[in-house]
Amino acid sequence: MQSHGRKYSGCCSFSSLNGNSQNSASFLEAEQRKTIIIFVRNFLCYSCKEYVEDLSKIPKEALEDAGVKLVVIGQSSHHHIEPFCLLTGYSHEMYVDPERCIYQKLGMTREETFTESANPSPHVKSGLLMGQLKSIWRAMTSPAFDFQGDMYQQGGALIVGPGSHVHFCHLDMNRLDHIPINWLLQLAEVEQTVDFSNKSKILHV
Repeated sequence: MQSHGRKYSGCCSFSSLNGNSQNSASFLEAEQRKTIIIFVRNFLCYSCKEYVEDLSKIPKEALEDAGVKLVVIGQSSHHHIEPFCLLTGYSHEMYVDPERCIYQKLGMTREETFTESANPSPHVKSGLLMGQLKSIWRAMTSPAFDFQGDMYQQGGALIVGPGSHVHFCHLDMNRLDHIPINWLLQLAEVEQTVDFSNKSKILHV
């Protein structure tokens, strides 16, 4: 986990739902709000699916009241954005970086590192075996049979803006090393958090 007081420097392209490309640096410079950016491993990864399912439970009004935007970036084709949003119930912004340019610029690795002291992710409900079986089944039943991104690529989380100023950066060490969502909300100065233990509800802090 890292906290930064620097600016994002890099020039990469990523794609939106309709396949249009945007320059990452220009996108950040033009953004006038603080933005939580989640980089997922790949859209077939069971732990990423379950993490994004919990991201979808964040009420839009909670983010709007704090002047914060939520963005998820994957690394598959843009054709997989809509099915993944429908699958997870995610309704905030989502983009893809098929060439993994931004992932590489930020230093996100292509290997997993596990430590004995690591806490289990509060957002991943499936065990390893069942989770992988679910991922394989989704790959087999997908209209386009592919792995929807590099299977070994790790993700991470950033809080940036306004502009390209980086407030916080976390690079995932493995598929379970997600930053707890409520931590991100607090770091982004969102005054409400969500109870993920059973069903989503607002907690005032």
